[in-house]
Amino acid sequence: MKITRRHMLIGAGGTALAAGAVAAQKFSWDRKTFTRSGYVEAAPVAPPGEASWMNWSGIERATPKQIAFPDSVDALSRTITGAAGRIRPVGSGHSFTGLSTTEDTLLMLNGLSGLISYDAASGEARFGAGTPLFDVSEILSGYGRALDNQPDIDMQTLAGAFATGTHGTGNDLAALHDNITAFQIVTADGSVRDITAATDPALFEAGKVSLGALGVMTAFTIRTVPAYRLKRVLTVEDSKAFLSRLEQTAAAHRNFEFYYFPHTGLVASIVHDITDAPVTDAVGGEDDDDFLWGLKTLRDELGWAPWLRRLIARSEFPRGVVEERVDESRLVLSTTRPTRFNEMEYHLPRAMGPEMVERVMRKLDQRSEIFFPMEYRHIAQDTAWLSPFNAGPRASIAIHALASECHDYFFTEFEPMYREAGGRPHWGKLHTLGHAELTGLYPEFERFNAVRAELDPKGKFLNTHLAKLFGVNLDA
Repeated sequence: MKITRRHMLIGAGGTALAAGAVAAQKFSWDRKTFTRSGYVEAAPVAPPGEASWMNWSGIERATPKQIAFPDSVDALSRTITGAAGRIRPVGSGHSFTGLSTTEDTLLMLNGLSGLISYDAASGEARFGAGTPLFDVSEILSGYGRALDNQPDIDMQTLAGAFATGTHGTGNDLAALHDNITAFQIVTADGSVRDITAATDPALFEAGKVSLGALGVMTAFTIRTVPAYRLKRVLTVEDSKAFLSRLEQTAAAHRNFEFYYFPHTGLVASIVHDITDAPVTDAVGGEDDDDFLWGLKTLRDELGWAPWLRRLIARSEFPRGVVEERVDESRLVLSTTRPTRFNEMEYHLPRAMGPEMVERVMRKLDQRSEIFFPMEYRHIAQDTAWLSPFNAGPRASIAIHALASECHDYFFTEFEPMYREAGGRPHWGKLHTLGHAELTGLYPEFERFNAVRAELDPKGKFLNTHLAKLFGVNLDA
């Protein structure tokens, strides 16, 4: 599925006369720049005595007075009570919003990671909150266990993934935080509390998706399942044909998602189903990064001629099943994303999914500068107070732009559509919602806010982003 400049030149050869007729359009297009204003690739330069931090995409940047690496719960408690100013915990920095950004104390939980205990009778495992998901799944595999689902990126820490409502996909599969059975938290006064649904049902439901606003999580006990293998099938086809049976396809498979390639009229669907078949090497498939850069090359070279861009893409893309693979669930559900991007993802009522995704696809095709694929997934309901999925099953639509490129149209053209349909934003991905909008979307939002204020009356764990979400004046 690689699209190279050579392929485009060959494909464009037969259209040279037509291209010549619109040379002025090409000249104008070639003079465009897609780089967003203020983009800097390197981390910020910190003043003397301060530290430097930026998130994965580089859109959030800070020079905190200190970055703390507590290596025990006691050390964390001392750090919290002794820190001047505000404190924000950070995982692997995969959130695109300002959840972790601070100029005071940034907390890294690398020292609170790894397996703490495993109960063979119940299958429950307790991990340090700073454990990355890829380590969790690898450690569990050594016990013949697995997570029941995984997101498409597994670099996040448990604390970061749970705090933001990170999810995988599947009609009957809930987000990751639904597997929490207990957690330990250190609150603003340094107290260490162990929480379960039995000991404190309100704090348990608030803490499963906490935005890091209740305190600092140190450990989680989670449900696991017996290890299983999945058969992965990736199919490329015409979008109209696929959309006509979207719901049936989603219902027929354990895991389901699809990507739309803007300006091509083509989608790639990915399904996974449990199998007893032996592990196989991948049959077909290409490097995702190579394919993505092929789409970018099409945009760069032929964005001025949408018809030609579509023609060459459709002639170069394969059709039908292009990849089949059987492997452990942990090795096929998550993939590597070396290309950095920014993302907006909204979770819509499931019934609105098919209609909304067609609207989003049409709008993507209206903007010539867009080349990044759109992603569509399904998530089941759960009960956490700030879970985007607590009001019923959801369809998730995610749009992306290179980290270096403009994405202002996320907010002006796509977010209004998502909000009109009753969408809730992914907590870790770009959105503009504040306290008033969120209170209307989440029945338990003010209840969560009250618990937050009780645990952190002085707002030690707030920052500018969280203050906007919870309607707090940091200067008061």
